Formats: sequence, structure tokens, C-alpha cells
Amino acid sequence: MFNVQCSMFNDLYKTIATKSEGTYSELRSKFLAFAHPVSTVEEAMALVEQYQKKYYDARHVCWAYMIGADRETFRSNDNGEPSGTAGKPILGQINSNELTNIIILVVRYFGGVKLGTSGLIVAYRTAAAEAIANATIEERQVEAEYDFSFEYPLMNAVMKVVRDMEARVLSQTYDMDVQMSVSIRQGLLDELKTRIKKAIEPF
Repeated sequence: MFNVQCSMFNDLYKTIATKSEGTYSELRSKFLAFAHPVSTVEEAMALVEQYQKKYYDARHVCWAYMIGADRETFRSNDNGEPSGTAGKPILGQINSNELTNIIILVVRYFGGVKLGTSGLIVAYRTAAAEAIANATIEERQVEAEYDFSFEYPLMNAVMKVVRDMEARVLSQTYDMDVQMSVSIRQGLLDELKTRIKKAIEPF
């Protein structure tokens, strides 16, 4: 079995498996939190539009998202709440749990009593935290694809490397040569390329 330490590579990330929800109430205001796994900004913004339409009668629909294994694509929105009291606390919970590929939306139904800046921060932070607490968190790996070709008699040698390194065969076609496409954890791509090259160019 091929085994190598990959901690040096930034190819692991944490996200949620499926939609989850959380709630928080304070002075008759209700905060409904919804966390969704997303992989693109477009997916995230489509959910924002969906929730704004669904909860048209709510006072605010605030949100924050984080996209990408590098966790460098993010945005938050207070949706009319005082600046920094809603979107930022939601994003803070995403960050503190080291999550990505996620959007959390918090719907507020106003209860008639103002909560103040600190009260709002606590409310949005707690609602978001509840949604995360109720989620199934998964650790996933960033994968890279590698396409190559080789002569058919080298199939056994190539497949031994693929199996040893736990790469996934995405496709293979047979013509004059074998055309193969595999997927592997990104941090192991260079090693895979080296071993495949040795297998198909032994001399």
C-alpha cells in the first residue's frame, strides 16, 4: 500500500455534507439559520435570491459564504441590519469552524424590541453556530486530474502504480495506445506523474 504524509499540502478542507438548520430567539425576535453546501459563488447567490423570495415577509435575510479549498473567496451581507452586526458574525462562525464551500443564511423576524448592536451580533452568531452544530461536517480532499497514454503491454505496470497510489480511474480508451485519465489527491500529483513516467518509460 502506497503511503505518504501530505500535511505539507493544502489539499484538505472541511465543509458540511447536507443542509442544516438552527434557531435563536431573543426579545420576541426569531432568527432562523440555514446552512447549505455550495461549490460556486453562483450557487450561493442563487440561494440568497431563493430565501429572499421565500421569506419575503421577514425583516432581514442576512448571509455569508466561503468558497474554495484556499478559503479566499468569501462575502457577507447585513441586509439592512447595522453594519457589521449580522453578516460578519455569520462569517465569523464559518471561519472559527474552518469551513468552506458553505453559505449560511439567517432570516430575522422582528419581535418589536430592538436588540442593540451587541444583541444583534450575539443573535446572528448564535443562530449560525446552531446551524453548524446541527450539520454533518466532512473533511474532503482537493483532487487533480491527470491524462496520459501508453502502450497496451504496459497496462499491468501502470495499474499497479494507480492502485498503489489510490488514484481513481476516470476513463480509459483503447486505440493504438491506451488513453487514461485518473484523479488523485492534489498533493500526490507530482509523485504520481513521476511513477507513471517510470512505468511507461522504463529505459
